[in-house]
Amino acid sequence: MYKRLWWFVVACVLGMNLAGSASAADLEKKKVTIAVGGKTLFYYLPLTVAERRGYFKDEGLEVEIVNLAGGSKALEAMVGGSADIVSGAYEHTINMQARGIDIKSVELQGRYSGIILGMPKDKAAKYKSPADLKGMKIGVTAPGSSSNMMVSNLLAKAGLKPDAVSIIGAGAGPGAVAMMRKGELDAMSNLDPVIHQLEANGDIVAVVDTRTAKGMQEVYGGAYGAGSIYLPAAFAQKNPNTTQAVVNAMVRAQLWIQENKSNPDTIVAAVPPEYYGNDKANYKAALMKNLEGYSPDGRMSMEAAQNVYKVLKAFEPSVMKVDVDLTKTFDNRFVDNALKKYKK
Repeated sequence: MYKRLWWFVVACVLGMNLAGSASAADLEKKKVTIAVGGKTLFYYLPLTVAERRGYFKDEGLEVEIVNLAGGSKALEAMVGGSADIVSGAYEHTINMQARGIDIKSVELQGRYSGIILGMPKDKAAKYKSPADLKGMKIGVTAPGSSSNMMVSNLLAKAGLKPDAVSIIGAGAGPGAVAMMRKGELDAMSNLDPVIHQLEANGDIVAVVDTRTAKGMQEVYGGAYGAGSIYLPAAFAQKNPNTTQAVVNAMVRAQLWIQENKSNPDTIVAAVPPEYYGNDKANYKAALMKNLEGYSPDGRMSMEAAQNVYKVLKAFEPSVMKVDVDLTKTFDNRFVDNALKKYKK
């Protein structure tokens, strides 16, 4: 009886291993390149979690993550063919659809944009409304990125065009902090941990803050599609199993973050030490300001998509000229499959 039980256990283990191997063998493309504009930003934390916790490897993938100066650069990499997929702002899917380029989001990382507009104390004290931005030099992660789009949105609310300010690419790391401290910028539209570092040292004061539900309502009008995993529709059609594997890994990361929201130390421990350097406490404090902004399950809602569209329609020339079919900009089917597999 014990021998039979032993061989039954062995057969089950072998069966599970074979099933895992078969799943990996089904991947149309095992080596995948994901471009991201500012990997260390909290905006992209689910991507880092998926990588560091081995979720991509568990799906049989060999993922190379290419870190670029901003979201627009990541988009350019994908359109140019040097990246397969982007971890970036959902806004870009609408922009590209308006230009006749068929890309779509397959997994939502963030429901808050998490972007902050900060100014030195003297300028912040005089700031009353977006109309006060006129003529300013404003640093963003990269021209055309979501941090730039938020500035354009604020200007549109004040009846101003995007060229009412000077947009300067500052990146998403120490260079951006240095530019602000040197007085090279009047304001900065960026994300944590960059903004938190400047706030903590008294270099800037936040005048617009979308790390909170209140800020999101004021700036975007409610539900929103922010950080996402997006790709060419043709890639998903040609590589459905690979796309599913990427989304599986990302959804696992999203669920893991939700499970550990009450224990931020666990999340901090999951990121590379270079993300926080010698100031882990400050990094943790910044993380806690952003935890509510992550999508609880990776799904995009039509309401969130419509709010993004409404915002872009106010200032983005390509979107203003045409009507975009939002059903082509996101696809929840891969997320739904992943949730069936991983949601407890």
